[in-house]
Amino acid sequence: QVQLVESGGGLVQPGGSLRLSCAASGSILAVKAMGWYRQGPGKERELVAGILAGGSSYYTDSVKGRFTISRDNVKNTNTVYLQMNSLKPEDTAVYYCKIGFYYSQDYWGQGIQVTVSS
Repeated sequence: QVQLVESGGGLVQPGGSLRLSCAASGSILAVKAMGWYRQGPGKERELVAGILAGGSSYYTDSVKGRFTISRDNVKNTNTVYLQMNSLKPEDTAVYYCKIGFYYSQDYWGQGIQVTVSS
């Protein structure tokens, strides 16, 4: 079993910053990738940013230059971060982290609300 705990969401004004964290613990073996998805009001869930085990990363076009994904592995806990700068109202969504494995199922976090509003 794998547990994912997300933190760092909240309310921020346009132009502000937030840092999301997702700590994965449990049976962490052969991680393929970790990533952040989001689902805005009335929208489908979309991949925002992902990072592969080898370190390469991906960003959807709307967040390039504003968001940065990173990860670390301390004491058998894999943590993925999403630094979000220059936030816009359209970034408002529930953000979900996901961990994928080579030889097992994927796991999702419970979701965390990010609201960008003045």
